[in-house]
Amino acid sequence: MYSLAAYGGMIADRVRMKAYAEALRRTVKPGAVVMDIGTGPGIWAVLACELGASRVIAIEPDSIIQVAREVAASNHCSEKIEFIEKMSTRFEPTCQADVIVSDLRGVLPLAGQNIPAVVDARRRFLAPRGVLIPRRDQVWAVVVEAPKNYQQWVEPWEQNVLKQDLSSARRRAVSLPQAVRMTPDQLLAKPKLWTTVDYATIEDFDAQGELEWTIERSGTGHGILLWFDTDLIEDVGFSTSPSAPETIYGSLFFPWQDPVSLATGQNVCVQLEAKLVEEDYLWRWTTHIESPSGMHRSPIHFVQSTLQGAVLSLQALHKQASDHVPHLSDEGRIQLRILEMMDGRTSLEDIARRLAAEFPTRFTRWQQALSCLGNVSQKLGE
Repeated sequence: MYSLAAYGGMIADRVRMKAYAEALRRTVKPGAVVMDIGTGPGIWAVLACELGASRVIAIEPDSIIQVAREVAASNHCSEKIEFIEKMSTRFEPTCQADVIVSDLRGVLPLAGQNIPAVVDARRRFLAPRGVLIPRRDQVWAVVVEAPKNYQQWVEPWEQNVLKQDLSSARRRAVSLPQAVRMTPDQLLAKPKLWTTVDYATIEDFDAQGELEWTIERSGTGHGILLWFDTDLIEDVGFSTSPSAPETIYGSLFFPWQDPVSLATGQNVCVQLEAKLVEEDYLWRWTTHIESPSGMHRSPIHFVQSTLQGAVLSLQALHKQASDHVPHLSDEGRIQLRILEMMDGRTSLEDIARRLAAEFPTRFTRWQQALSCLGNVSQKLGE
């Protein structure tokens, strides 16, 4: 869930705003039905109305949708916009859309359930010959020299004032990609295309591929950098590469276990995989660095994944084991009781008063129970 300030940052991104606005101007025709998935504060929904759309369906599961309603009212578009306060995958449409617009990305397009949401919308909402915005994202990668970024992650674990051995934390730190902004002079080779997300045809949410570079200038390699170029529609798009104007997205840095001195002409090969597991992607990057020409050194080999960077206690892992026999905690029993009483007939106040009576050590007043209930009702109720 983004903060209001984060949405403000998105709106302040002139590169993003201009490109999306131009894509809508070229595709929204008078009388069109437009669907805006992840509408946020409703900017694209309002613009679609101004461009002549007869109906706009603005979908947003988070509370920012209230701002979108107010923005629509301020711009005299409320009558044309239907606001849907839920995930798009849980929405049953009554008509098909001529244009579907979304910006469901993190730093890269492969983030969370974003691609599955676009695919679901394409299958269920898009009219024949309808337009998807964006239509395609291409993800690029390159070896980079990034001493400042790298040091920010490892220095706290390598040089602490108490002189303690924190190497276990360092191993995790270099297994976690980080959003960064780098400059073209940090690239040590030519960027290579890793994967293309074609929203009109994509069915597989995972991505993998082998990347191979020949180092073009000597330096210290600290990892690989990924970014994306997007085609919103034909001839309209933007890039988040280091050589392009800065955007809200940034780029994603995958550090190596250790910095490596690289010479011109040296070969670097990375097998990069992204696999969607439940709600987010598991990344794995396996690096093979050959020794410089004429030098008799052993090749360097790194095997890293975001799973290695996860912080999980043994107790937490035990609770997820297939042979674990769970029982409800006190909080679990309260949650179960709440769900039992959410029967479509009983008000939250009545449920809260019963909870306070049944669990007096947890709730000293029924108003405390009401606060707990409100969270459950917002998440699971209708």
